[in-house]
Amino acid sequence: MFKHILVPLDGSKLAESALPVAASLAKTLKAPVTLLHVIEQDAPEEVHRDRHLTDSAEAEAYLSGIAQAAFPPKTKVDWHVHTAAVTDVSRSIVDHSADEFQPDLILLCAHGNGGMHDLFFGNIAQQVAAASGTPVMLIKPTESQTPFKIKRILIPLDNESVHDEAIPIAKQMAKAFKAQLDLLCVIPTLGTLSGEAAASGNLMPATTTAYLDITEENAREHFQAHLDEFHSMGLSATAEIARGDPATIIAKTADNNGENLIIFGTHGRLGLDAFWNRSVTAGVARRTQIPLLLIPLSE
Repeated sequence: MFKHILVPLDGSKLAESALPVAASLAKTLKAPVTLLHVIEQDAPEEVHRDRHLTDSAEAEAYLSGIAQAAFPPKTKVDWHVHTAAVTDVSRSIVDHSADEFQPDLILLCAHGNGGMHDLFFGNIAQQVAAASGTPVMLIKPTESQTPFKIKRILIPLDNESVHDEAIPIAKQMAKAFKAQLDLLCVIPTLGTLSGEAAASGNLMPATTTAYLDITEENAREHFQAHLDEFHSMGLSATAEIARGDPATIIAKTADNNGENLIIFGTHGRLGLDAFWNRSVTAGVARRTQIPLLLIPLSE
């Protein structure tokens, strides 16, 4: 599973919201952590109301202090400051991931400067998620630094088996944290279809309704096969089929169930950018504070 975790930090308290999650994952998975700070060219004096770290020595001291204060004593924590100033911080994070550190998980706090739109569409977290072929966990910013525990994991799936590639990691996470797996498939209604599907629904409502009913039945069979597998492994698991707008239902279900993590399968580097900007994932991210784990799927 995850054997090396990369945590980019910009020096702000909001970015440090990722640290309790990183500490919990590192302890439970016995995974080393690398803290990364990238010096930004022509950086503003402040970032999220905190002084921006533009001096390499200051950044080095900052990461060293975080390594000692935020992680359990036995956790292996290294840190690195990219001292050559860059204009594209997200690209630098991706390049470090691919060429130098080779993590199998990147932890990012999803925050931005321009309000809710920038929070999910213009910030570094979204750009890294779009450009990296590495799993990315997005953490919502919070003022409190409460311990992070995983007791329930929600896995939204559709009725196509391609998205099941996220399940192996979900099973390993559930086993490591002794957590329950909750599968959810949301079948749209005629009123919540979008794009070409909505046009088809308007032209052929009866046919589209029948197709959605078949899709639901296929999903039930699919989910039962997963439940049988999970139970045979000794994992606690549930499955639910719902009807409506996928993003709304997923976020509401996650909050109502007290889920601690939502795992999404995503469609690789080029596909992820489009997937994110027009997708269920972005809609869920807007509606919940629960961390999202994005797993790139093979094409």
